[in-house]
Amino acid sequence: MLDVARDRCSDLDIAQAREWLVTNGIGGYASGTVGGPRTRAYHGLLVAALDPPLGRTLLVSHVDETITHDDRDYDLATHRWGDGTVAPRGIVHLDRVRLEGTVPVWTYTLGDALLEKQVWMDEGANATYVQYRLRRARAPLTLRAKAFVTHRDHHAPTQAGDWQMNVSAVDEGLRIDAYDGATPIFLRSTSAELTPAHTWYRDYALAVEADRGLPDREDLLHAATVEAPLAPGDTLTLTFSTEPNASLDGPAACARRQDRDKQLVTQAGLDDASADIQHLARAADQFVVDRPTAEDPDGTSIVAGYPWFGDWGRDTMIALPGLTLTTGRPDVAEQILRTYAHHVDRGMIPNRFPDQGDTPEYNTVDATLWYIEAIRAYVHTTGDTELLRDLFPVLHNIVEWHVEGTRYGIQADPNDGLLRAGEPGVQLTWMDAKVGDWVVTPRIGKPVEVNALWYNALRSLEAFAETLGEPADAFRERADRARTAFGRFWAPKCGHLKDVINGPNGDKPHLRPNQLFAVSLPYSPLSPEKQRAVVETCAARLYTPHGLRSLSPDDSDYVGAYRGGREHRDGAYHQGTVWSWLIGPFVKAHLRVHDDPATARAYLAPLRRHLAGHGVGSISEIFDGDAPFTPRGTPAQAWGVAQLLEAWAATDEAQTAS
Repeated sequence: MLDVARDRCSDLDIAQAREWLVTNGIGGYASGTVGGPRTRAYHGLLVAALDPPLGRTLLVSHVDETITHDDRDYDLATHRWGDGTVAPRGIVHLDRVRLEGTVPVWTYTLGDALLEKQVWMDEGANATYVQYRLRRARAPLTLRAKAFVTHRDHHAPTQAGDWQMNVSAVDEGLRIDAYDGATPIFLRSTSAELTPAHTWYRDYALAVEADRGLPDREDLLHAATVEAPLAPGDTLTLTFSTEPNASLDGPAACARRQDRDKQLVTQAGLDDASADIQHLARAADQFVVDRPTAEDPDGTSIVAGYPWFGDWGRDTMIALPGLTLTTGRPDVAEQILRTYAHHVDRGMIPNRFPDQGDTPEYNTVDATLWYIEAIRAYVHTTGDTELLRDLFPVLHNIVEWHVEGTRYGIQADPNDGLLRAGEPGVQLTWMDAKVGDWVVTPRIGKPVEVNALWYNALRSLEAFAETLGEPADAFRERADRARTAFGRFWAPKCGHLKDVINGPNGDKPHLRPNQLFAVSLPYSPLSPEKQRAVVETCAARLYTPHGLRSLSPDDSDYVGAYRGGREHRDGAYHQGTVWSWLIGPFVKAHLRVHDDPATARAYLAPLRRHLAGHGVGSISEIFDGDAPFTPRGTPAQAWGVAQLLEAWAATDEAQTAS
């Protein structure tokens, strides 16, 4: 159980810097801050995925509760307003916030009364439940609440103008139609009185959006008023959904969520593991989503991060082993791998499925190579040759396209067998920040991690072919050639690998963490001596407690803080910013070189403690490169959770073997 005590959860500055998240398995979510104030455009009780896993639309923002007890009113909500005012200040009554499984629970002390509130979503449905339970009181009290709604893309705050919504009564609740043809919003309860309202509250302040240089004011509609008595031991559940027939049985819906949380831990074989590792298994499930299509109605994918990312091919494949294989869910892994096989085009998997439109974007050089590594990990874990046989023609086609050439200049160089990629104005590697025409980290040529992945892919295809009784010589010969040429990455004077060779302006010797993949991937093109040198250099100059810096602080291009407007943030994104997911390849590389699982695992401890930090129960996307390594970016990132799980599993396996 993750627990935030009164000294932190009732401190406004601390509590609004910690965020909670619940999800529904189809891309929808609910999120907010531990202390109550909405600080992002994405915060809300019901962000529905209207075109799963995308089409995410903020429908229900929040509920402002007032409790009347002993002739005194207690406000539970806390808001910041555009003029700087904080009102009401319900946070002063907040005694504790904890996670029970994946369900956030708030405990309020109201005089001598103790009231609990919890929020969760139904799996597979755009339905959020808000439940109140009066744990202790000398006499019944009254709960009154205002429900606030909007109907907009989750990226952009509402400016109401004279917007009029239609609020009408339905069985045991209300229906809200934001405009003609809009997906309706249903607010229902079996034990509360719900009455229509229509009052706009204007100029909510969104502090994090202001820090990011984005629109930071919002208007929201008070569309319903809730009133109900609560006696000691009573429970009241409010259901917010896009469907009129969503379950109103709060205890049953809560039990379904609790059962799922328990099943995830058991399925992962972690019943005896520490609480933080158990929670990682539950957090892993939040990123797995349905991606149904006409040709693949059971399609499955992985959301890269909450609240704003969709499912990205690169992130999906990097995260897949940790989120599914280490958690005992190979069936989910198989479905994801088959789903992406449907979308292979010219030897590439999509980099991104856009929020609008149906055409995937194929602007990545490494996602497809990570796809091959994900298949290798799946086969290694399961021994499933049926999937391998089904996908082998796709994999063979991928290699042929890379040899002959595909989009954006991606092609194996006929002179040395290494993979080159890139065109002016296009970012193809994971270091993909771009502002207007400014390409922040131009890596045209032969990037080091791309060629580590290429070599790993060729060796994997060689092994796949041998397993299936297919010709393997061509893969072996290409791998041998790439391994010989890979030596050109070595920079003897620096004692580490160059980041890019054969670029338009020559080689780039920058010290970046990308070289770690030449050690951490199963097939390494480096000698043991050079593997050790890479790990030692990265440990000395790139490692931080929460991951690895994307650029050495000794570099003149280093930026140590990720903040400000988009240009500054994107300018820092891969120029020193710490990435949590890089802890995985670092620990795996360290384990390979030193064969010391206890020391390797010790590197994971700070991120394990971070589960109680920024995104409570999850792992942040990035951190500042300079101390104190403030968390930034998304508070819940798939590959951060996945690589922590994968690294933990690797050290666990090594400890068991020794």
